[in-house]
Formats: sequence, C-alpha cells, structure tokens
Amino acid sequence: MSVELLTDSELLHLMQQGDEKSFTELFNRYWKTILVVAANKTGDLDEAEEIVQDLFVSLWNRREQLQLTSSLKNYLTVSVKYQVIKALAKRNNFQKFADHSLHLNDILDDSTQEWLDFEELRHRLSELVAELPEKCRLVYQLSRDAGYSQKQIAEELGIAEKTVEAHLGKALRTLRTGLNQFLFTTLL
Repeated sequence: MSVELLTDSELLHLMQQGDEKSFTELFNRYWKTILVVAANKTGDLDEAEEIVQDLFVSLWNRREQLQLTSSLKNYLTVSVKYQVIKALAKRNNFQKFADHSLHLNDILDDSTQEWLDFEELRHRLSELVAELPEKCRLVYQLSRDAGYSQKQIAEELGIAEKTVEAHLGKALRTLRTGLNQFLFTTLL
C-alpha cells in the first residue's frame, strides 16, 4: 500500500518503528502549513524554515518516545509555536543584551573588576535561568525577555493566567535564591 493513502496515525505508527518513507510523507503533508505558522509569527522566512526543520528533526529523533494525545497537525502547530516563542525570546534577549552592553560601556568607568563582577553575575543568572524547568523558563523568558504580560503569556501558551503566575513566581523565587547564594559566596 502506498504511504500517501495511509492516515496520520498509521504513518506515525510506522515512523515510530523507523520507517523513513512514512516520516517523509508526514513531512510533505505538514511542512508548508507549519512553515506558514512559523513565518507569520517570526516575520522572517529563513528563521521560520530553520525552526520547521528543527521541529521535524526533533520529531524524528524522538519518534520512539512520542505519544500524542491530539492530532499530529495540532501537535505540530503547538510545537512550532513553542519553538517560535523560544526563537523570539532568544532574538529579543540577544538584542537587549547588545543594547544593554553598549549602554553599560557608556556608564561604567574603566574599572576592570566591576566589569568582571557584572559579567560573572550575568553569567550566573543565565545559568540559573537555563536550569529552570522548561515551562517555567519559557514563562520567565516571555515575561522578562519578550516583555509579554501574564495575560499574553497565558493566551500564547494556552494555559490559565494563574498557571502563568505560579510559573513566574517559582522562577523568581528560584532565581532570587540562586543569586543570593552566589552573591553571598562571592562576598566571602
């Protein structure tokens, strides 16, 4: 039987067993739709193509553990939105950091020690953010890096505002504790 005639569920089952033809068919069915979603969100076709490619590579790499509770199309649409949010937060974070660095160079004196202390603190904050659970980290980055309100985050991720509030509270407590410990050991 030709793979073009199989349902998504049948193709997914074959893909989970390592069948590359079924993966190729799923890719061919959905890549344009997913690309449009990513391109509309990012505003950059090249970045959108990279996000979609990474999404399908991840789908193939995780095929054996994949368990869908909804349709494949829905799963891919939600997944690409998460990937776009991560990419936008990363892009926004990089731009903010570049702008902030330029601003700091104007403000700070030439004190090498102050600069090193700041860089060490910034590095530790980045480490702590990276250690947060994925949803918690995503909510924090959307709030702090992308400037989203709690309501916007809830709408974007399809979760309740109270859940956003809980994730944000957990992130801030974790970061505050981690930075306090870092500063305490640095001062000693």
